Amino acid sequence: MTDDTPQDAHEDETPKREMTGNLKRRMKSASRLYAVQALFQMEAAGQSVDKVRVEFEDHRFGATYEEGEFEEGNVDLFRALIEEAVNQQAKIDQMTDRALVAKWPIARIDPTLRALFRAAGAELLIGDTPPKVVIVEFVDVARAFFPEGQEPKFTNAVLDHMAREARPEAF
Repeated sequence: MTDDTPQDAHEDETPKREMTGNLKRRMKSASRLYAVQALFQMEAAGQSVDKVRVEFEDHRFGATYEEGEFEEGNVDLFRALIEEAVNQQAKIDQMTDRALVAKWPIARIDPTLRALFRAAGAELLIGDTPPKVVIVEFVDVARAFFPEGQEPKFTNAVLDHMAREARPEAF
């Protein structure tokens, strides 16, 4: 005689855990995209990190507009990325410069890519996420901004170099 209740209960929990895990991953992915947008906006409009942080948290995270619905983000990751990117900008830009060829210093690259490299560099320096995950996530962000171009491949190469510098022990 067997009791099916534990197995049935386990089967019911598995999809819930998977949905929770998927939601957490989507929220982190959204936060990375928002961090790139926020860093771009800070540079383009000369806005402070505090002003942009409040705007994104109040008007982007989970908001619904005529254009569509914005994904809910992970506020802690978003804040950490933009604050670390601002606080460590010189270090991150130097890492990026070393990853770029001599003819393409960071000041000459597309401002969206510059923001992306700063957000990714911040996450690499924070060190909570495996570097390979950071690379994959930010290559996906590059694809979102440049779906038809070579920028995702370029992003992959630059971030691989930056990750090996920032976290050599992971390779």
